[in-house]
Amino acid sequence: MKKKFLDRVEILAIGSELLTPYYLDTNSLYLTQQLNDFGYEVSFKTIVGDDLENLLLCITLALDRASLLLAVGGLGPTADDLTSLAFAKVLKRKLVLNKDVLRRIRLRFKKRKIAMPSSAIKQAYLIEGAVALPNRRGTAPGQWVEAGTNKIVLLPGPPHELKPMFEEFVRPRLEAQRYKHLARKVLKTTGMTESRVESLIRDLYPRKGDVKVTLLARPGQIEVHLSAVSVKSQSQAEIKLERLRKKISVRLRDHIFSEGGQELEEVVGNLLRGKKKTLAVAESCSGGLLGHRLTNVPGSSDYFLEGVVVYSNEAKTDVLAVDPSLLAKHGAVSFEAALAMARGIRQRARASYGLAITGIAGPAGGTLRKPVGLVFVALDSSEGTEVEKNLFLGSRRQIKFQSTQKALDMLRRRLLGLSVFRGEKTKK
Repeated sequence: MKKKFLDRVEILAIGSELLTPYYLDTNSLYLTQQLNDFGYEVSFKTIVGDDLENLLLCITLALDRASLLLAVGGLGPTADDLTSLAFAKVLKRKLVLNKDVLRRIRLRFKKRKIAMPSSAIKQAYLIEGAVALPNRRGTAPGQWVEAGTNKIVLLPGPPHELKPMFEEFVRPRLEAQRYKHLARKVLKTTGMTESRVESLIRDLYPRKGDVKVTLLARPGQIEVHLSAVSVKSQSQAEIKLERLRKKISVRLRDHIFSEGGQELEEVVGNLLRGKKKTLAVAESCSGGLLGHRLTNVPGSSDYFLEGVVVYSNEAKTDVLAVDPSLLAKHGAVSFEAALAMARGIRQRARASYGLAITGIAGPAGGTLRKPVGLVFVALDSSEGTEVEKNLFLGSRRQIKFQSTQKALDMLRRRLLGLSVFRGEKTKK
């Protein structure tokens, strides 16, 4: 059956370094975002090293299953840059010297007052019938190749070369051949497990393929990814998406903290700024991660006053005036210690709100009575003091992150006037 143009899209990332633990393929992430933004969904992503036999295999497979193929990397002057050669072999075409490209390469070396090595000429040989895509920031041009129902785009590997080339020369070509419109939205939730979220919205999952729902689980956060496609217009896709978003929002209610891409610390920061309130934090097991997240938000000095890491009992006593007898009786990981820490940091900083975290992040240090993952999070303000007992699962890093997520969500709820007293609690 004849393939419809852009039914399937594939990204082929080329480079042996991408198959090691030292390099991350960020180009594919960028291209996926760009393609999604104007209506194209990626069906496959493949990474292949600089080996001609493997390249030929991957290219043949990709052209058989995808109508649009974007290949990234392997266009340079060295012996292991084999992309053009491999595509030429699969397409049964010659590599032809492009004199205009060669002139541009020579001019670039001349402007930099550097002698051009003979190996650079290799980059001027393009696949027969290809349209050269100028490289404003490097020597290797991109290529647009059409072969039957296949559209092939060859792009350089360095991101600072790839991105402007895509924006200036590839995006307009794809936009002109758009055949569908894609709308996307991400609902970020916290305070529920993935299974709980799914149980609440499972019956809303669309049966038609033009609207999709996908759940993505992160520590302390479940994301509901929505997408809708329309062959008519972008507005029609948005209408389809909005219908589903409204239904899901009713089910998940105040567990949704963001619909516009913001992280929880951004949401909390905007609420603090809008209400002209201030915040100080005291951390034990989270080791400063809460303060780090808060201060990662530009303009956080508008509301964030102070953060302390009080890891030892002595620090809790010296910095926050926590009573030593309280720690001796209940321990540093306790309801009482968290409460005292939250009150202590708020009073110390003279802030509107004080947040405190104390717990056992592991992997060692847990007991039957106080296991790894036990974390107490406290919030203090003039409205009262709340302490929540949590038992988080996962690695040390995951437990630390979930602790800060819980703290931020407690504050978000307080700022919005939502119910916050869900576990053990006390009021002034």
